[in-house]
Amino acid sequence: MSAAASPILDRSDPVGGHPAVTYRQAGDRSVLVEYGEMELDLTLNFFVLAVDAALSRQPADGLLESAPGFRSMLVRYDPSVLATHELVAHLSQLHESLPAEQEIEIPSRVIELPIAFDDSKSQSAVERYIRSIRKDAPNCEGANNIDYIVRYNGFAEREEFYDAVLATEHWTGFIGFFPGLPFMFPIDPRHTVVAPKYNPTRTWTAEGAVGLGGPCYAIYPVESAGGYQLFGRSLPVYDLQARNEVFREHPLLLRPGDRVTFERVSEEELLSTWEDARADRYRYRIEEQPFDVGAYLELREKVRDEAEKWRQRREEAAANTPVP
Repeated sequence: MSAAASPILDRSDPVGGHPAVTYRQAGDRSVLVEYGEMELDLTLNFFVLAVDAALSRQPADGLLESAPGFRSMLVRYDPSVLATHELVAHLSQLHESLPAEQEIEIPSRVIELPIAFDDSKSQSAVERYIRSIRKDAPNCEGANNIDYIVRYNGFAEREEFYDAVLATEHWTGFIGFFPGLPFMFPIDPRHTVVAPKYNPTRTWTAEGAVGLGGPCYAIYPVESAGGYQLFGRSLPVYDLQARNEVFREHPLLLRPGDRVTFERVSEEELLSTWEDARADRYRYRIEEQPFDVGAYLELREKVRDEAEKWRQRREEAAANTPVP
């Protein structure tokens, strides 16, 4: 491919506590911005969200919207108003104006949600999958996905897995796939849990179900197909009808940069709270609390040895566990 035909518009090397950036043409009205290398590193997502926040504060004329992903951001623009090279220059200036990673602070909220582990709706989804799609799926032995997660990660028992879910805040890296579906990652690396996805996917998942795919947690916003391993259920995170006041400003509960913590409840308690949420009697617990990237980096360094020991144990278990 000739240089003139290359989709790469510009590239910058890592410098001054900033990752490398690649700007790619994405159709005739969008630019795709990619940060760093293709690896699972939360600091790359922090840069994406920091640039996205700066872009909201300093939009260029002709900018239509931005959509952050984990380590990339799609920026849509009107080429009759804003030339592509002008947009790239504006994005590059915003990136360069950011402080080094340890000094970044990101707008964030802490949202506490109840979770009922091993709920009946998730059990029903697994049972339906066994009956109608794949009865020999190793991740569905015992008509649940939880025992598979426990085995794949080398946990001694279910409670050890549940403790890992409850022990850390979960960072919402981006929203997508279905409207309002959060992709969440544990902030404390000592509590990383990993599981492969279904193969093939389920045809039904309950609204509010909580699942795990790779190292990523998700809360299903609507009844849908799905491939994440199910282990519990929480409250609605998406409501176009705005039946609870939390959705009246926006139909999506979560947004990139939010941190979710889970509080364990019984399924009976969850269903009662679900009814209260729909009837606008329940108030979602949300606290504005900017995220200090420097403090995160200090935590990551402090627990590095513990996290590495856990990673090795987890990978040894995974190597001896069949993949769906």
